[in-house]
Amino acid sequence: MDGNDIITGTIATSDRLDKALAEVTELSRARIQALIAAGQVEVESQPATSAKIKVAAGARFAIQVPPAVAAEAQPQDIPLNIVYEDEHLIVIDKPAGMVVHPAAGNPDRTLVNALLHHCQGQLSGIGGVARPGIVHRIDKDTSGLLVVAKSDKAHEGLARQFKDHSIERRYLAVCAGHPSPPEGTIATRIGRSDANRKKMTVLDKNSSRGKHAVTHYKTIRKLHSAALIECRLETGRTHQVRVHCASIGHALLGDPLYGRTPNDLRPVLKELGFERQALHAAVLGFEHPVSGEWLEFRSELPADMQELIGRTAR
Repeated sequence: MDGNDIITGTIATSDRLDKALAEVTELSRARIQALIAAGQVEVESQPATSAKIKVAAGARFAIQVPPAVAAEAQPQDIPLNIVYEDEHLIVIDKPAGMVVHPAAGNPDRTLVNALLHHCQGQLSGIGGVARPGIVHRIDKDTSGLLVVAKSDKAHEGLARQFKDHSIERRYLAVCAGHPSPPEGTIATRIGRSDANRKKMTVLDKNSSRGKHAVTHYKTIRKLHSAALIECRLETGRTHQVRVHCASIGHALLGDPLYGRTPNDLRPVLKELGFERQALHAAVLGFEHPVSGEWLEFRSELPADMQELIGRTAR
């Protein structure tokens, strides 16, 4: 097997191959089936010939995920809120509603399309041409700060900091109810839900699936049937803040996947037209991967979240 991205591991439970692999990776069953058909999957060092074959728990696997080969993303003149930029990286304050990179259902008008235009193609190629410069992302309907690599050296340095959890990331969120205790740490394993593959879920602490996730939260302000909280990420898993807050009974207001809006707040969200998770990436800090200087950026709450807080103030 060759290529730039190989996922290896051990099958957790005896099952058909595509299902077993989906449980221990973040790949969908459809994606795994396509990779098997393309000869990109090995089990116990032998090529997998079918997604339906039964595999035993403990079997070793390797999945070759080919780099992007088609430059589907095209430069588009889309306004960007640029917080910082130099020859190596760029920090963007992303609005809610903007997808980070093209994917099924969102082929254009993404942050990548805007960056390709602004940077005139000068973005790191490590992520493949479909995701140039992207070292992390935030959900479509989450607003706030993210950093993008313009050089390969910056990409490697930033990726290393995300891997060792030295990046400073703080989110502001409006959650249902008042967390008790008002400040604490949520530490769990997070993996994909069996019931809904679009969702992530908290797994048993002894599970071989998923990844370790840690969120430190504190209540900033109590609101009517809600609270403004700050969440500091020690790790950065898919939907981490949303899943962790929901797991302690305080899902984010407006969250379409994990939320359950209190009855007395539903009219408020409807009147405001607030249809996204109330989550904002407010602080982003990291060591510049080339100069070594510590950089830290802050983003004010967007108008829709400020209005939501104003309407739910006690």
